[in-house]
Order: sequence, then structure tokens, then C-alpha cells
Amino acid sequence: MANYNAAADLIGRNLAAGRGAKTAVIDSRGIHSYADLDAATSRFAHALGTLGIRREERILLCLNDTADFHTCFLGAIRAGVVPVPVNTRLTQDDYAFMLRDSRAQAAFVSGNLAPVFTSLHDRVILDGAELAQLIGNESAAFPPAHTVEDEMCFWLYTSGTTGLPKGAVHLHGDMARTAALYAGPTLGVTEDDVLFSAAKLFFAYGLGNGLTFPMAAGAASVLLEGPPEPEPVCRLLRQARPTIFFGVPTLFAMLLASGEVPGPGAHALRLAVSAGEALPPEILRRWQEAVGVDILDGLGSTEMLHIFITNRVGDIVPGTSGRPVEGYDVRLVDDDDQVIEEPDALGALEVKGPTSAVFYWNRRARSVETFRGAWTRTGDKYVRDENGVYAFAGRADDMLKVGGIYVSPFEVEGALLKHEAVLEAAVVGAEDPDGLTKPKAFVVLQEGGTASARELQDFVRGQLAAYKYPRWVEFVDELPKTATGKIQRYKLRA
Repeated sequence: MANYNAAADLIGRNLAAGRGAKTAVIDSRGIHSYADLDAATSRFAHALGTLGIRREERILLCLNDTADFHTCFLGAIRAGVVPVPVNTRLTQDDYAFMLRDSRAQAAFVSGNLAPVFTSLHDRVILDGAELAQLIGNESAAFPPAHTVEDEMCFWLYTSGTTGLPKGAVHLHGDMARTAALYAGPTLGVTEDDVLFSAAKLFFAYGLGNGLTFPMAAGAASVLLEGPPEPEPVCRLLRQARPTIFFGVPTLFAMLLASGEVPGPGAHALRLAVSAGEALPPEILRRWQEAVGVDILDGLGSTEMLHIFITNRVGDIVPGTSGRPVEGYDVRLVDDDDQVIEEPDALGALEVKGPTSAVFYWNRRARSVETFRGAWTRTGDKYVRDENGVYAFAGRADDMLKVGGIYVSPFEVEGALLKHEAVLEAAVVGAEDPDGLTKPKAFVVLQEGGTASARELQDFVRGQLAAYKYPRWVEFVDELPKTATGKIQRYKLRA
């Protein structure tokens, strides 16, 4: 099997194309060229050897979005060491579990997170000055480890809403394939683009947006070090002039509600992308009206690394995830694991493609449940129409059965979001006095917005079948979410 090293490929293709001096990353500390990344990752690879960290051993990365992430992530891969990026907004117990589970030999951590880690590991290296000192005297040339495409490259812990995180193991060939299958054909990324992902580098969606896709094409990436709040995000949209912006539905709603989002002529965007949760049609409509560009909604997962079903330029079906990305096969199966052929039938979504993780580390039962031969079960319920367009119908454990009929929480939420007073909504099942499940809505109102429960119930009844309206409406100040912006419906059910 031929040698292939993912870091050597993503950096080396740009050096070979004469882009060494071209901007690769723009962060809070300045501008970093492809030649800068080549030198920094080489120095980091040498430093790992100096620390006694060997090939195939793991290191934990808990880093904010700066070029130091690229240095550590790609530098480790260059050396054949396995980086494990983790969410920067977890608890100390979460990090303790991940350190034990991964057997990480060191943790590379952003300074603001140092107090959380120093009691958990005896080898914690901070980003910024301490990292610069660690690698400063090392050589700027490092011959890449002789890895192969099918060799373990990096892990990503799932950000699921329930249960312990699972370490999804990805291979060296996976990253470049996501760029070749999705970023090029769907987004048309070229070296002239500037990509800005509010979704962070530590999880699969952000890793592709902010590292793999720009580097695969020789483009530039804009990084936001702090949280993706409306003010800094809108400032970068204006000042950094990105051409493609990546977010999640919750963030698009926040940007629109802030009144700060730049309109046509005040930005350089040609496209926006959404994933993480299904994009409500009303948010798409309001974004198109306010900003003047489309949002391409798509479906991806930690296990598949990036988007494998997507809407496309000139082929957007609001309220759906679109059609399969070329190179991936998608199917729906029923409760008996039989493939569903007829349109408009609800089924569990499975996907087959070349970027799937190979297993969950130390989790055989969950691996067998998810990775079914060539097929990966996503945990999502979907409906496919006669045109081959897939529409999200909720997570497998979020679906409601009302009067013996499945009801999608997302459908009810989408109806609520059309009301001018509603900022966010989440729908879960609750039991009535008879012990029967009915929809219950938790609603966050727009600032200054007013609406009664009855008004919202009648509003939904005017749009959907009568049995789908929420029997209860509870107004809340905010919805519980994971750090990646997914609504934690299990907390609402509790």
C-alpha cells in the first residue's frame, strides 16, 4: 500500500503549487502563510519526539480556534501521532474521561482552560507563548511519517445529547476525501476563496470548514478565537471579507435577531452553509432577504466526518437536507431493517461512503450498532420524496407518536418559528392525564416580542394537521444546548 500522510498532503500540495507565501490562516494573532504552517508543523512533530511521544500514541487538543490548532493537529499527524481534538466547553469530568479513554500522552490546551487540566494530567502544554517556546528550537523540516491512507489518523469524540462521548476513529484518507466529494463539487472552493466557520475546529463540521477545505484548495481560513456571538461574527463578515460562511441554524437565527448582520454590499459572501441541525425554512427565507445569499443546508455527522446529503446552488428545497453527495449512497430502513423503496415513508437513515469512521474506541457494542458493514446508521429519521430529496424528521429518540401517528418535532418547531414573535422553539413529548404522549413546546420569544400560549397553538393549527399542534406551550429565557449548538431535548423531557 502506498505511503500517504494527510498533513503532508494538505500542506505539501500548496507548496508544490507555489503557494508557500499565500495566506493560509487569519486569526487573532495575525496572518499565517502555507510556508509558516509547514515550518510550525515540522517543529511540532520534532517536539513530540523530544517529549518521548511515539507514533500511534494519542495527544489531547483542547484549543480555541487559532493557527496553533493547525500546528498541533497537523504536526501530530505529520509525526504519525494521533491528535484528539475535544470540545473547549465541557466539564472537568468530561475531560477526565477523555484523557483516560484515549490514554493521551499529553494535553495541549488554550490558556484559559489551564485550571481545568492541570489537576488531570502531568503533561499540560499551553498554546501561545508556551507552545512557541516548546517548538522554537526545533528544526523547520520534518520528513512525514510513512503512514498509509487506511491508518488511524485522528479521533473525534461525538457531541451527542445523551450518554458518554464516543471516540470515533478516522483514517488518513478521510479528510481529503471530504474536500474532493463535497467542498469542490458543491461549494466550488478555489484558492481565491476565504472561508469563515463559526462552527469550531474541534468538531467534524468545523474541522472540514476551517482546515480541510481551505487547505485542500489553497484558500484562506478566517478563525474566530472566542465564542460565535453575533457581534464578533458580524464584524468578521464585514472586515475579513469571507466568501463562504459556515454556521448552524441557532446561530443564523441569532444573527438575524441581532440586527447586526451585514446586508448586500456590506459583505463579500457568495454562499453560506448550515449543518448540525435541520434549517427551518423561515430562517432560510429571512437570511436570503437580509443578506442576499443562499444557505445550503446539509446533513453530516462526526462518524462520516462531513456533509453527505446537501442542497445545492440552484437546487434548494427549503425544509429539506437535499440530495446525497456524489460518492455516498444513502438509504432508509424500517424497524425490521428492511430497505424502504417507496417514497414519503419514514425510515432510519443509513449512509455508505469512503469517509466513515472505522469504529468507536473501546465501545464494541456501540460500534456494532452504528457501523453495519459498509453502512453507517446515523440515528436520524428521514423521509425521501419521489424526487430523491431527503427531509429530516427528527432523531430516532425524538420522534413522537401521537394517536398512533408519528409527529416530527422539527415540523412543529418550524411552524412555530414562522410566528414573528418567536426566536427559538423546541418540541418534545409530554404525557397528558391519560398517559398519552402529546407535543409540548418550549418557546424563546424575540426581544420585545409578545405572544400567548393560545395564540401560538392556534398559529400552528393553521399550518399543520390538527393533531400536531403543541398541547402545552412553556415560555423560557433560553433552550439548553450542547456546546455545538444542538438543542438538548432530553433535558426538556426531564
